[in-house]
Amino acid sequence: MGSLLLALIYMCFISLGLPDSLLGSAWPTLHAEISVPVSYAGIISATITAGTILSSLFSDKLLHKFGAGLVTAVSVTTTALCLFGFSISTEFWMLILWAIPFGLGAGGVDAILNNYVALHYKAQHMSWLHCMWGVGAALSPYIMTFALVKLENWSRGYLIVSIIQAVLSLLIFISIPLWKKGKANNDNKANQIESRALSFREIFAISGAIPCFLMFFSYCALEVTTSLWASTYLVQNWSFSPETAAGYASMFYIGVTLGRFINGFFAMKLSDKFLIRMGTAIIAIGIALLFLPFHSTFALIGFIVIGLGCAPVYPCIIHMTPDVFGKDKSQAMIGVQMAFAYVGILAMPPLFGVIAEHISISLLPIFLSIFLVLIFVMHELVLKKAK
Repeated sequence: MGSLLLALIYMCFISLGLPDSLLGSAWPTLHAEISVPVSYAGIISATITAGTILSSLFSDKLLHKFGAGLVTAVSVTTTALCLFGFSISTEFWMLILWAIPFGLGAGGVDAILNNYVALHYKAQHMSWLHCMWGVGAALSPYIMTFALVKLENWSRGYLIVSIIQAVLSLLIFISIPLWKKGKANNDNKANQIESRALSFREIFAISGAIPCFLMFFSYCALEVTTSLWASTYLVQNWSFSPETAAGYASMFYIGVTLGRFINGFFAMKLSDKFLIRMGTAIIAIGIALLFLPFHSTFALIGFIVIGLGCAPVYPCIIHMTPDVFGKDKSQAMIGVQMAFAYVGILAMPPLFGVIAEHISISLLPIFLSIFLVLIFVMHELVLKKAK
């Protein structure tokens, strides 16, 4: 039974990644069809992110009231309905309307699943599950390309992913008894600890909580800023053509996905603490390569190395949360961690865009270095306070 549930959770993580690249893939056609500026994609993305932050913050209360299985099932169902809504939208306001519940559903799945895996499964599964997110995110552009080329309609791409999500939500509803059995069988000790939903004041009062949240904020700021601006950096700083730069910039996420697959094997023998420190050291090497002025090859390798370094950090921070802060507090902590992560995603890449426009894109390595230092310092503070 435990293997069936784990397989279903793997499917859930693939489904989490599937919608993430759809908007970007469809937007060149979509924005022209509904007659809005290219920049309006950012409004939709920000709306989704705001919903995700909100549902992450309240995931602890939802978990204690309804249970992990039911919250996950309802959240996936919500995303399936919203994706269908996107597919039938003909006006920009309709996309915004569907983006709100979509963000709420996506945040619920993300926070609940991460906590469930951190509590009930070994560290390697956390890395491999986040690797599966990368697989989903990599597949969705191909789905949209198929819809645009073969079906001649961007909306069919959203419809295909909506159907996939709907089938998955049905499987999760059927599997709800397994979630309860998995909790009983895999973590008897956790069940003996009295657990309740915590207020935000109680969460922020936990020793080491604030450095942990800032670590999440800093990590996501670094990762998403790198992925968003790598291509532009190569074009403006090293005179690559846009087409060539886009291909090379994708190597960053290949590094992240491959790194998480490899990290799963390391996690069998090495601690989360060691893997986070190792990841930050590898990121430092990658950023150092970006500083080298000799040849563009160093920048290309640098982005791949940064991706490899990012690979263990995010899943290991999540996986260590129950051990560091207590299993009874893990959902409350992970929910706020997710919220801070999405705030970093929402705020910092646009901030660097302002810096790049008004000063220089060449400041990207310095910008990333600031957040790398914050990740390292906050991690050490978490370990110190948690003792």
